[in-house]
Amino acid sequence: MTAQLTDPAVAAFVNAVNAGDKDAFFAALTPDATMADDGTERDLSDWTEKEIFSSNGRMDVESVSPDGRTLTTVYTNSTWGAMRTRWTFTVTGGRVSRFETGQA
Repeated sequence: MTAQLTDPAVAAFVNAVNAGDKDAFFAALTPDATMADDGTERDLSDWTEKEIFSSNGRMDVESVSPDGRTLTTVYTNSTWGAMRTRWTFTVTGGRVSRFETGQA
């Protein structure tokens, strides 16, 4: 069962990931967006290409925080298989300006 995404910017992010749509993904982000994986800052473009787009990444949302900006998901890609992950988003002006992910 997929939890209901309540923040429109986060929903746009998840929908773009699940569709494999790079244009929609980057449209959901601010131009200066940043990210971290397991507490380590990463180059957003390189990381997303490797971990999402080239490896068919998919987010199956299990739970959503009350503010809609923290998710627990089962994240699956062809490199690592399926893992339970936590995603935290900062939204600025209706777009994601930062996200942090890591194993949950």
